[in-house]
Amino acid sequence: MNLDANQASIREAVDNGLLAGAVTLVWQGGEVLQVNEIGYRDVEAGLPMQRDTIFRIASMTKPVTVAAAMTLVDEGKLTLTDQITRWLPEFSAMRVLSDPRGPLDDTVPAQRPITVDDLMTHRSGLAYPFSVLGPLAKAYAGLPHRQEQDRWLAELAVLPLVHQPGERLTYSVATDVLGILVSRVAGKPVHEVLEERILGPLGMTDTGFFVTSEGRRRAATMYKLDENNRLTHDVMGPPPISPPPFCQGGAGLWSTADDYLRFIRMLLGNGAVDGIRVLSEEAVTQMRTDQLTEQQKTLPFLGMPFWVGRGFGLNLSIVTDPAKSAPLYGPGGRGTFSWPGAYGTWWQADPEADLVLMYLIQNLPNLTADAAAIGGNTSLAKLQAAQPRFVRRTYQALGR
Repeated sequence: MNLDANQASIREAVDNGLLAGAVTLVWQGGEVLQVNEIGYRDVEAGLPMQRDTIFRIASMTKPVTVAAAMTLVDEGKLTLTDQITRWLPEFSAMRVLSDPRGPLDDTVPAQRPITVDDLMTHRSGLAYPFSVLGPLAKAYAGLPHRQEQDRWLAELAVLPLVHQPGERLTYSVATDVLGILVSRVAGKPVHEVLEERILGPLGMTDTGFFVTSEGRRRAATMYKLDENNRLTHDVMGPPPISPPPFCQGGAGLWSTADDYLRFIRMLLGNGAVDGIRVLSEEAVTQMRTDQLTEQQKTLPFLGMPFWVGRGFGLNLSIVTDPAKSAPLYGPGGRGTFSWPGAYGTWWQADPEADLVLMYLIQNLPNLTADAAAIGGNTSLAKLQAAQPRFVRRTYQALGR
């Protein structure tokens, strides 16, 4: 078995100046079969990508925060059907837009309170600036995360919901809200909750909302492509070395390939890895079980037909029909689960093959770019093809 062919598309993107570098990992049946260290974590400084490079993992944070919340469910301190107003009274009198694209003062009352599982499945009616349109998108864009979490929450709760709680899925700041809820239930900062309940027990020593001084030297620089498809250097600055004012449960973690592999293997192992149990089997089953209705899966996700052959668990994408899912989103047997990050980080775990794939890069996307323009951009198409080709060639090499 030779996995080397899975590097080709990534090296092509690096050689064409579209990507600084990447770390990829293939794990199967209890062992790491391959780690690719391609290109640079900092091009200008000549620092290569390495297996222990630290990445901003963006929305790959979300399943970790959900897992921390599920430890509280296991202990009976929380249930999925609990109304969040028990801990977050800021949401006691929510209003819902009459027209999702309409003015913010044209609203109707919420028909029921938001629940914990609404937050975990993005069916709360909350949003992101890029997941809605009209005045609400502008209001979300003006809501700064660089402030204390309770102040941020108070400003968020004043905004109307884009739809009734439970009605449909709108990708959102709901996991940031869940992090605050977890913090209040546990009576300590969310970074301490994650460390005590997930990161520490699993030995994820390079994962957190901030890094050590030594870790900062291993952090990958964030890049973005300018209008001429050239990499622009250091567009986000260095990682913090102390807790930020607001540790975002939906997007704030830094991690490495080996650290995050520990977390994935825990989910693949039904709550335990190497004899260390952090979640009950029941909790992991809930995370890995499709929660969406068939009608909800007919609606696009960020403009994509993402739910074709797929469902959504507790912030995990779940393959429900491999034949339908594969043409759009690549190989993976029934029950394969995954969740990506906005900066190009991605992973999936395939229980049928006892396989984990990981692809880590640091590219800031243009979330306002016109889809047609992207479709006609051959350079960008090469960059976007690197990850799915890595996945397909890995499966081919494994004979699946």
